[in-house]
Amino acid sequence: MTASPAVGFPLERIRADFPILKLKLNGKPLVYLDNAASSQMPYQVIDRLVRYQSTQHANIHRAVHTLSELATAEFEAARRTLQHFIHAREEREVIFTSGTTDAINLVMHAYGRKFIGPGDEIILTMLEHHSNIVPWQMLAQEKGATLRVVPLNDAGELLIDAYEQLFNARTKFVGVTHVSNALGTINPVKQMIAFAHARGVPVLVDGAQAVPHLAVDVQDLDCDFYAFSGHKLCGPTGIGILFGKAALLEQMQPFKGGGDMILSVTFEKTTYNTIPYKFEAGTPPIAAAIGLAAAVDYLSAIGMAAIAAHELALLDYATAQMREIPGVQLIGTAAHKAAVLSFVLDGVHPHDIGSLLNVEGVAVRTGHHCAQPLMQRFKVPATARASFAFYNSMAEVDALIAGIHAVQKVFVS
Repeated sequence: MTASPAVGFPLERIRADFPILKLKLNGKPLVYLDNAASSQMPYQVIDRLVRYQSTQHANIHRAVHTLSELATAEFEAARRTLQHFIHAREEREVIFTSGTTDAINLVMHAYGRKFIGPGDEIILTMLEHHSNIVPWQMLAQEKGATLRVVPLNDAGELLIDAYEQLFNARTKFVGVTHVSNALGTINPVKQMIAFAHARGVPVLVDGAQAVPHLAVDVQDLDCDFYAFSGHKLCGPTGIGILFGKAALLEQMQPFKGGGDMILSVTFEKTTYNTIPYKFEAGTPPIAAAIGLAAAVDYLSAIGMAAIAAHELALLDYATAQMREIPGVQLIGTAAHKAAVLSFVLDGVHPHDIGSLLNVEGVAVRTGHHCAQPLMQRFKVPATARASFAFYNSMAEVDALIAGIHAVQKVFVS
């Protein structure tokens, strides 16, 4: 079986932008298929970070010297780039955080602790990453609230009828992942948001696995909060975004106190800054924000539609080949998926799959993927997960398949 990239997709030119793809592991070309954990950075992002650190670095919002004013301008330009990328209505709706987890915790503390109380209910789904479970569990324990969980079918798709039946007068919040990190399932979040809003319930969307693969329009989704990370988007680590509707952000109390989130301070009283600054206490990740904007510019130049089409071709090709291998069980076969293949192999622990694939130069993730309730749903302790990005090739899918056959030769006789 052979396959090739979609006509017109400049795969070789794109691959040349990523220095890490030239590496060899164990004497073999690196095949990097752990993009759901963290994607790689092209020269365009690396060079932008070097230029900022070499010629523009200073603290922001605090001084009148030239470097500070330049750094401030670049930082706020990065905010506008991110605003346009997700189609937020206003740039003040874009808050820089340290990542998706930090963004969700911000909502839990600043919104949840104010508006969710004893007896209230929070709806989550079986597909959530721990970062969209644990904060709400902490809030529920503190406030005497209850978590309700949307179940799945065996393909890894949410049961939307069950979701709708969970709503009642006590429902106060919904948290849902846009794309499952463990299975790749793309959830019908627009439909779920509309149903929640018809009952006056706000919705947070964990978009960590969606923004690298899909065009996201927060106004079209009408979500109240949308969280994602830079390092899954070809950007640096330590940077993330929380989108929030301005009307909600203005009602929320700051999560963290410190410099730059205030207008005035006395020992008797502090007056908080306006949004988004009241949620950005202390020196923000300036270089990372500018690097993330460079990553977004890079992806936008390729086009999210072209990226999605290429990744879907990779997924279809890989899925078809995996189904031909005896003993392979795919975990998660939703009709609408991002390019994630989670699987187990008869007679082989996922960690052994990952270790032997590594010998072949193929990097995949193994474990519970910070989604232990989901693993329990499918009655597996862990899976091996190959997650693709737009810079992956069909030849790399072939290397994965060859690696799995090599694993079977060692463990299955």
